[in-house]
Amino acid sequence: MRTYVPNQQQTPSDMNQTASARPKNWLVESILVTLFCCLPLGIVGIINAAKVNGAFDSGDVNGAMKASADAKKWTRLGFIIGLVLNVVGGIAYFFMMKSAMEAGMDMQNMEGGY
Repeated sequence: MRTYVPNQQQTPSDMNQTASARPKNWLVESILVTLFCCLPLGIVGIINAAKVNGAFDSGDVNGAMKASADAKKWTRLGFIIGLVLNVVGGIAYFFMMKSAMEAGMDMQNMEGGY
């Protein structure tokens, strides 16, 4: 992988290879995780995703790659935690509703006996 060094003369083919080496910034994914899964971890993902393009454009390829890796880590972690919490919450909601419906049926049976 070639790194971008702004002080050296580059040919057009070098510039094309550098432009294609821009790391993924994970911004869209981080925003979706923030909205639908886990707010705190999604915000950390957005902050790191916002650093990627600026670091790459300023010539800090290593910083851009680190920010991209951090954005990926926090976005995936937020997605997994959000998914697990939503599944657990859905299961708990199901059992609470089932229990409430059974309690309501018991109350109706008791009223009929009086």
